[in-house]
Amino acid sequence: MAAAGSLDLACGHDVITTKLTWSKEVSRVVFKRCVGCHHTEGKAFSLLKYEEARPWAKAIQEEVLRRRMPPWNAVKGFGEFKHDLGLSEEEIHLLADWVEGGAPEGDANLLPVAPKLGGPVAGRVAGLRMPVGQGLSLKQGMNLLGVEMGTMREGLSFKLVAEGIDGTRIPIVWIEGYSSKAAKVYEFAEPLHLPAGTQVRAYPSEGVAVNLIRGSSPRR
Repeated sequence: MAAAGSLDLACGHDVITTKLTWSKEVSRVVFKRCVGCHHTEGKAFSLLKYEEARPWAKAIQEEVLRRRMPPWNAVKGFGEFKHDLGLSEEEIHLLADWVEGGAPEGDANLLPVAPKLGGPVAGRVAGLRMPVGQGLSLKQGMNLLGVEMGTMREGLSFKLVAEGIDGTRIPIVWIEGYSSKAAKVYEFAEPLHLPAGTQVRAYPSEGVAVNLIRGSSPRR
């Protein structure tokens, strides 16, 4: 989470008002969501150690509360994706409360094992690209592997929904406050099977530029 803003330098006289600690709770969230970019040779400053993270505490709090970091625009619960970096509400409040309570380190013996870096990350997904435009009607069934973001206005919000001929509605992705710094491709945890006749629409549709990523057609 490449936090913006000024450094919050640690002070020896900080008042500790929380039982949350870096060693027990906070490091686990940071290791899971942040250190893919935030490590010594990563895209941004390292957050692998307490002494590296503590000076950025206030900036981290601001960024996560504003949902600017980690850069993941998809709203949780509206589609399930691989490599999901988005913080849950519980994780956001945990980080914010830790900072508000003085950002203590805690017992170093409780630290989890540092994660192995260089694992799979969100990237290009092989498959046929199908532009949604103002709406897309499927003439035949398909396996939907994911959604690829095009060039859009910063801050744009929209929902992409599949509507079946029987009236069913399947959530595809909900982008809240689009950022070009966030993921370009949202790959589903499991392919979505969309039958022939399904309508795929964006709400609202103005300014939305996305491609569906189609895999092999489902067997009949």
